[in-house]
Amino acid sequence: MSENPEEIDPELLQLWAKVFGFARAGRTAELAAYVDAGISANLTNDRGDTLVMLAAYHGHADTVTALLDRGADPGRVNDRGQSPLAGAVFKNEPDVVKALLKGGADPAAGQPSAIDAARMFGNEDLLTLLEPGE
Repeated sequence: MSENPEEIDPELLQLWAKVFGFARAGRTAELAAYVDAGISANLTNDRGDTLVMLAAYHGHADTVTALLDRGADPGRVNDRGQSPLAGAVFKNEPDVVKALLKGGADPAAGQPSAIDAARMFGNEDLLTLLEPGE
């Protein structure tokens, strides 16, 4: 997005809002169609949340996978330093955690990291996914 939101075409802002809504709602087919038509798989809102972050935080593993398959960065952190993987851990979404790990997300990235979040919440099952072999 631009540094000056008032300069952005209102129709474009409306389109982006629709696309972010698809990510939050897990509307994979619609979101994938927009990305396939040219919307960036790494589109970021005014808080630094990517489409992957929103899909992950809302528990939509299929949507996360579709975005990763289309080139989305699994590790891009938002403006608060949070990663999609840490968001999925915070929301206790094991399928999303698995999708992000398969897509190359780093369990140690972000503040707090996904590993730190799993430890904070005492989530041994997710910690096992994040720290295999330890």
